[in-house]
Formats: sequence, structure tokens, C-alpha cells
Amino acid sequence: MRMKNVTIYTDGSCLGNPGPGGWAAILELDGTEHRREMSGGYARTTNNRMELRAVLFALGALKEPCAVELYTDSQYVCHAVEKGWLWGWKKRGWVKSDKKPVKNVDLWQQLPSLLQRHEVRLHWLRGHAGHPENERCDELARQCAARRDLPPDDGFRPEDV
Repeated sequence: MRMKNVTIYTDGSCLGNPGPGGWAAILELDGTEHRREMSGGYARTTNNRMELRAVLFALGALKEPCAVELYTDSQYVCHAVEKGWLWGWKKRGWVKSDKKPVKNVDLWQQLPSLLQRHEVRLHWLRGHAGHPENERCDELARQCAARRDLPPDDGFRPEDV
């Protein structure tokens, strides 16, 4: 059976860093009109954590293995995957090549299994450059970050800022 092709756009936002944050994703099933918007937020977190959470929630929402074109304005996420840092961190027990612990390790540890389940190609988009889906994700993430009823980000560690 052929994999479904899905296009995903993600963004994260933080009002202060650290501060209240939001994440958002748009999932589109290629060749159809099916489109899903997802978003959420946390009371005290960082922009990098929100960028990562957007990717994790979006890939985690796929019910079966898919071929994914994932667009993000996060060089943090793109470089970690495309430059192989993620796999090196995992191999070294979540320690970077400079022997320092990986920041946001609780989130990075979730990504390898999702990348192995799906065929994911990452694409970096310049943020705030007028791309409609990136702008929509930014809007949703900011709306979530501004909410007053946000849950705590249990994995947030001040030393990861």
C-alpha cells in the first residue's frame, strides 16, 4: 500500500523567553481538501520548546506512516535533523559533541521514533516573510501563548534557556 503524502507547516511562539508560549501546526493531505489546524500552549516555556512541540504534535497526529514534507521556520529543528546532530546526541546518550547535555532533551528524545515511522523531509522557511501557512501558524501560536489558562510545561528547565 502506498503511503499518504502530507504537507505540514509548524511554528512556535513565546511571549518572553522564557515566558508563556504557544505552538501550532497545519496538516494538509495532498491531493485533497483535507486540512487540519492544531495548536496549544504552556505557561512558562521557551520558543525552542514550542518549535519542537509543534513538530512533535503534528507528526504524532498522523494515524499511519506517511510521506511528509514538513515546513518550519526553526533552524534549531532543521539543523538538528538535517545535519545529523539528533542521531549523534542519541548515540552519545543525549550529550552534545562538546560534552554538554542536550537542551530540551525530553522533547528531542521523542523525535527519532516519529522520524523513523514517517518519511520526513524538512524544509526551512524564513519566518514572517509572508508565507500564508507560516503566518497562520504564527497567528495560532501567538493566540495560544496569550491565553491565561495555560498548563505548565513539565519538561521546562531554566538551565535550558
